[in-house]
Amino acid sequence: MQQKQLHDFRKSGSENFLFLQDHSNFSLLFYLKKPKNYQSGLVPIYLRITVNGKRSETTTGRECEPSLWKSSAGRLKGTKEDVKSFNAYLDTLQKQVYEAHSQLTEAKSIINAETLRDKLLGKSEKTRMLIDIFKDHNKKIATLAKATL
Repeated sequence: MQQKQLHDFRKSGSENFLFLQDHSNFSLLFYLKKPKNYQSGLVPIYLRITVNGKRSETTTGRECEPSLWKSSAGRLKGTKEDVKSFNAYLDTLQKQVYEAHSQLTEAKSIINAETLRDKLLGKSEKTRMLIDIFKDHNKKIATLAKATL
């Protein structure tokens, strides 16, 4: 696994997050994303993946109270068992992103924010060969030609 280093802390209006960067142009961060009409209550935690300045976001599927979020660490504050479990989930998710990056690198695939996110989420684009695309096109044209005769 690639070694990560603490790179930058940022805080803005509706987002608190930790920005982690390794030695390439690939970075990952967890942050709170408050809805526009937010009053109080739980806020979803999002994961942002950035590759060469291009971003892709996805939800972590978890929510937390903003007062419990430690933006400098990108994790929940506290030492209780439920907090440790929650933070362990975020650690696992972070490891999965780095593993997906390693797999794409080893496969010599194009790595961008979307492909990395899709790899993490288990989505894969159906591979189509050029000949198959032409066959589909020719079938459509043949049915259109029959319909006009």
